[in-house]
Amino acid sequence: MDIETFRTYCLSLKGTTEGMKWDHLCFMIAEKLFVIIDLELGSFSLKCDPEDFDALVGRPGIEQASHMAKRQWIKVSGLEVMPEEELKSRIAISRALIMAKLSKKAQALYI
Repeated sequence: MDIETFRTYCLSLKGTTEGMKWDHLCFMIAEKLFVIIDLELGSFSLKCDPEDFDALVGRPGIEQASHMAKRQWIKVSGLEVMPEEELKSRIAISRALIMAKLSKKAQALYI
């Protein structure tokens, strides 16, 4: 997957907005981050289920995301680290985990 396909997929998820924070491209739902990309390095971080954390960071190219909630965010060193379908699934999971923390009223806007 290339960066434009990645971006297009993220923006295809209902209610997703994009913006720049800390010199990184961010994808958000209700102003809450679910993907953050370092465009210079090509790495990105996304939220994961804590139950999946150990298995994910045990793979080459994936580690704990610095400056993010411990065991809840992973940093992936590049778009080539995961197959496209898995990457799309991980993005959707990250969004769902963030949405679950929104109020029921806010969630209803993005389903």
